[in-house]
Amino acid sequence: MSVLQSARLTELAVTYGVNLLLALAVLLVGLWLSGWLGRRLDAYMQRLNVDVTLRSFLRSLMSLALKVLVIITVASMLGVATTSFIAVLGAAGLAVGLALQGSLSNFAGGVLLIVFKPYRVGDFVEMQGQSGTVQSIQILYTVLKTPDNKTVFVPNGPVANSNIVNFSTEATRRVDMVFSISYGSSIDLARQTLDALVRADGRVLQVPAPVIVVGELADSAVNFRVRVWTATGDYWPVYFDMQERVKKRFDEVGLSIPFPQRDVHLRTVAT
Repeated sequence: MSVLQSARLTELAVTYGVNLLLALAVLLVGLWLSGWLGRRLDAYMQRLNVDVTLRSFLRSLMSLALKVLVIITVASMLGVATTSFIAVLGAAGLAVGLALQGSLSNFAGGVLLIVFKPYRVGDFVEMQGQSGTVQSIQILYTVLKTPDNKTVFVPNGPVANSNIVNFSTEATRRVDMVFSISYGSSIDLARQTLDALVRADGRVLQVPAPVIVVGELADSAVNFRVRVWTATGDYWPVYFDMQERVKKRFDEVGLSIPFPQRDVHLRTVAT
């Protein structure tokens, strides 16, 4: 190897070595800076009382964007053509996007849910055939805790494009109940008994006033429809307690609760 070639190799080694060290330094500093800026952004949003789900989403999004910028910068310092690099990233992103259409749909749904807030953490909701308390709203899934303590992960994409029933939005709810008496029992006595039971329950609101009406003359019974308003948290306690109290009170006053029955007539055919 000639002296000229040796000098040329030394010059290239020094040049690329310096560029490599600078690129490594930029990479380390850039990654640290992206993490630091993410923490600063999270602290700032926390002082502004931004929703915890939105804070996590924005922090992750900013951290990802900064890391991609750092990688592109490092690649440029190493002599990689950034235009080609960006084109490769775009093509790769398109391929990944086509392969992950469902996940991207869930991601877009998560953004819509975070922005428009049809429900919040702690709300009791019904969505996609599942009911439960919202534990967290993640980027791809909403996590529900069912009343029997099961954890359900519901994809955000279908949720954002379908009906959502939020039982926790309003402070009060109407409890609809049906109680039956036999045709031989007194309608007036049944109405008075139901009215007394409703008014005796302190959890039942008097405004709006309770409604007690004969709702149906069924095949085997006269059905009363009882509609009362209560605090949202008292919905199920009021419903279940009223079932038991009505049965006991009807027995005390002599009101019978019928069960489905049929009259069967037997005919004897002469041989």
